[in-house]
Amino acid sequence: MTEAAVSPKLHECALYRPLPKEWVQCTACHHWCGIAPGEAGKCGVRRNFGGKLYLVTYGKAAAVHVDPVEKKPLYHFLPGEPILSLGTVGCNLFCKFCQNWQISQFREFKVDHETGETDRYVGEDWPPERVVEAAERVSARLIAYTYNEPVVWVEYAHDIAQLATQRGMRNVFVSSGFETKQAWDYVEPYLHAVNLDLKGFTEKFYREITGARLKPVLENIEFLGGEKWGKVWMEVTTLLIPGYNDSPGEIRGMARFLAGVNKSIPWHLSAAHPDYQMRDIPYTPHEKLIEAYEIGQEEGLDFVYLGNVRDLERSTTYCPSCGAPLIARDGYQVHELWEERGVCPKCGAQIPGVWA
Repeated sequence: MTEAAVSPKLHECALYRPLPKEWVQCTACHHWCGIAPGEAGKCGVRRNFGGKLYLVTYGKAAAVHVDPVEKKPLYHFLPGEPILSLGTVGCNLFCKFCQNWQISQFREFKVDHETGETDRYVGEDWPPERVVEAAERVSARLIAYTYNEPVVWVEYAHDIAQLATQRGMRNVFVSSGFETKQAWDYVEPYLHAVNLDLKGFTEKFYREITGARLKPVLENIEFLGGEKWGKVWMEVTTLLIPGYNDSPGEIRGMARFLAGVNKSIPWHLSAAHPDYQMRDIPYTPHEKLIEAYEIGQEEGLDFVYLGNVRDLERSTTYCPSCGAPLIARDGYQVHELWEERGVCPKCGAQIPGVWA
């Protein structure tokens, strides 16, 4: 295959390096896929044609919606703002509990490298300009890269985010946290917030349930919660799956780890429901979520929240200094109780977050 045989419709990836015999290595995530000519990485959408890596879903959105920013979930980042959310097909993880599996696990399509066309539907045409213009039309100042793992389409996300930043918007990754440092460096100039999954706290869980590894996720939380804290706002979400990652010891381990990195990291504990390859699990009991919430507080985290359940008390933001309620939430309805955003009206404490 020659370079000229590859359609100009296909977008060459920025994050990869060439290997001998026209193989390439993708450098976007910690799978570090070595990809033979004509083959794809584990995500299914980063494909090698003629010794170059192409993102075959560039400009193709499989889902586009306007959500409240609290749905990402982000509770300390511009409360109440609408956020244009989009995702593509493909993913670098294989979570058995995935709630967006119809798009994230979509792999059964072929790409004609000469025409750039696919034999099956992979999304509508949403070039970066259209995405940003759509956000402007609905008065959304935020864009979320979500529904599937954004690092597998990081070049597409990068170009949207760059244009959005130029238009005065802010950008959010909803991520599994399996990115490489190269990927973070690539998007950081245009990235303002991340909600990162901590899916469990054992290598066994990650290997058997997600197809990934725990260590890179922990390193990324340390990276974003440490040296990058304040440059890119981060919140963490854990979906508690009955019988898999919800033992008190594992919950305490996650909470202790997060508090050791930065006790101001908001931790969202979400209820699971049967889906995809885990249709036999029960819904997460509310009592288990409350137990996890209390463990998070015991381990020193300032901000712990419950999600996917209605719990007004445990979805409210409280001042960590005096306990005064600051932001009350009923589902996605937000009621701000302070006079000045980010400042406790009772004791004057500064509350970590992005409020302006």
